[in-house]
Amino acid sequence: MAPHPTISTLTLQHRIPDDWAADPWAEVRPLVDGVDVLRAAHPEGLAPSCAYWRGPAESWPLAVAQEPRRVMISEPTCTAGCCGALYVTIRREGDHVLWESWENTSGTAAVPPEHRFDSAQYEAELARAASDRSWEEPVDTVARLLEERLVDSGWFERWGCVLTSVSPRREEPGLPEELTSPEGVDVHFHQVGWPGERMDRYQYELIVTGDHPVEEQVRRLAAQIMADDPRKTAGVSH
Repeated sequence: MAPHPTISTLTLQHRIPDDWAADPWAEVRPLVDGVDVLRAAHPEGLAPSCAYWRGPAESWPLAVAQEPRRVMISEPTCTAGCCGALYVTIRREGDHVLWESWENTSGTAAVPPEHRFDSAQYEAELARAASDRSWEEPVDTVARLLEERLVDSGWFERWGCVLTSVSPRREEPGLPEELTSPEGVDVHFHQVGWPGERMDRYQYELIVTGDHPVEEQVRRLAAQIMADDPRKTAGVSH
């Protein structure tokens, strides 16, 4: 009689990377039975950030679909094409979700073992992590809510522009004050041009404080951006 396969438990943990300049949002790191399975195989890699967990469930990085999916589960702070990445194939098998056929393109053969999860526990953990805000610092909350407000307003489209990104900007410890920017939110957008035309890029470097309510700061920053043509009030991004 064949032994019953081992069923593991998935836990997703938000973690702000040490090198947050590579991606200012927290990564959503998978732990299997409490163990960080990516660290040994790809120690320099980051899991996909929480910015990729905001859409519909089928778009989440670790979503399981009807057909097997090959997923980049960890990438370097440069690019996968530069220094390689860690990939896993995710598929459904009855009431289970399997992680298998690992591939490490970073120059080492190290890969985690195959893992099997109960599909109900797995999908519940994905949903919990996607809605988890407990890890956020005020700068993260302001950035997330400001992005939602700007997207819903359609403000940049009104001026023939596209909102590219809204992200937190953290203080960099150990750097002299003249070499770092104060904590805040960066808003990047560009003007839509004709094919082949130079695309003008702009940015706002906004300040977030720790002594004012988050919602108040979101309203203030949104009003600041939507007071006039953003191409006149933002800085040019190089």
